[in-house]
Amino acid sequence: MDFTDLGLGPELLKAIEDIGYTSPTPIQEKAIPIILMARDMIGLAQTGTGKTASFTLPMIEMLASGRARSRMPRSLVLAPTRELAAQVAENFDKYGKYHPLSKALLVGGESMGDQIKILEKGVDVLIATPGRLLDLFDRGQILLTDIRILVIDEADRMLDMGFIPDIETIVSKIPATRQTLLFSATMPDEIKSLSEKFLSNPKTVSVAPPASPAQTVDHRMVSAAPRTKKTQLKKLIESEDIKNAFVFCNRKRDVDSLSKWLCDHGYRAAAMHGDMPQARRTETLQAFKDGGVILLVCSDIAARGLDVSGVSHVFNFDVPLNADDYVHRIGRTGRAGQSGKAWTLVTEDDDKLVAAIRKVTGKDIVVESAMAAEASGRTRARNPAGESNEADVPVKQRARAPSKSSSSSGAHGKAAASSARATAQAITQGAAQPDAASHARRSSNTTSPINNNKKPARHYTDDVFDENTDNYFTDDTVPAFLRK
Repeated sequence: MDFTDLGLGPELLKAIEDIGYTSPTPIQEKAIPIILMARDMIGLAQTGTGKTASFTLPMIEMLASGRARSRMPRSLVLAPTRELAAQVAENFDKYGKYHPLSKALLVGGESMGDQIKILEKGVDVLIATPGRLLDLFDRGQILLTDIRILVIDEADRMLDMGFIPDIETIVSKIPATRQTLLFSATMPDEIKSLSEKFLSNPKTVSVAPPASPAQTVDHRMVSAAPRTKKTQLKKLIESEDIKNAFVFCNRKRDVDSLSKWLCDHGYRAAAMHGDMPQARRTETLQAFKDGGVILLVCSDIAARGLDVSGVSHVFNFDVPLNADDYVHRIGRTGRAGQSGKAWTLVTEDDDKLVAAIRKVTGKDIVVESAMAAEASGRTRARNPAGESNEADVPVKQRARAPSKSSSSSGAHGKAAASSARATAQAITQGAAQPDAASHARRSSNTTSPINNNKKPARHYTDDVFDENTDNYFTDDTVPAFLRK
């Protein structure tokens, strides 16, 4: 089957052809015809399977006729994080370039005034995080009475972040005659209950068992002592043939310290987490996509939905506290049919977390010894054909000097490599420093949130401290029950 069999118009087919896609993925093949029939739907699919395109393509087709009115969007896509919302917006730009559709992206960390100006012109597609959407609604800047299509993306992540009360509030302000689409990589029992409340006689489309890792990912676990985890990670990096990689930590403070440690050891690394300003997060992610950064050290903010093509490895510096998050983390590699590899560092205190991961994935993942893991990595990193290219050069060597291929190209290659190193250094230095406003808020407390396990005073506006995870909710991620 190809895209011409799915009922899409010539403009969409031309946009798909321009991108280079020839055939739909399983979730697209099953979901697009159902959505075009205006049916409510629950879509279950692993990350990296084209889930976002499975609803953006039919939405563009259905919204091609009609006109939006001022402050009254015709469709709404809810996403849990700014990065995921921005990725959805990019999909509408790519596939809708031959349609005169307008869109607005409402996320925290951006100018509210600029967002209001776009809404006043009228938008066909509104993509938003729940917090910023409700802020604008409460200010009387937006009406939801003309919404005809509602998409709730990454519904299980909405649960984890405490957004369900916000979602219920938003849905109560949307006409009951809407079409509702709910997408997620996993489907906890709580989401099933919500689907019964939000959706009307939905059709369920599933292309993989819930919480199952992609078959294209070779996922391994290696034992490590808490005090030697950084050294063990370094050994794994040096033994693997890495093009680029995500490195996940459970706490934001560890993201910054590990990123700095990797940079001090000569790697092109950068940090990304929720306490960074949106502009810096966007810049860091773009540098990672462009190759200026090789190792992106991040919190779980990057584990959901972000699509970076060609990621070769994922390293879990910490075992995720939620077993479903393990699936999302390793789903950053092995996407679109490509192969990938994921390593998780396991300490003796992680037995229960490892058991939960084995249960949710249905796989008996063996925890290897450090020596066996290094030997395994070196064996797989060898190039049987003996060819030399940049991907075969260890990541540390690429961080310090241009590869042989770029060196042989003369001054231009050296300049490009020097520029890439400078970019990574600048981003890393910026990421290691919190923004001034965040620093001021932290400094106002006499008790540090990261020292002596003392709990700081709660902040119910810009930052809200989560006692369970040592994390702060940012402007657009504060759940309703923590707002003033």
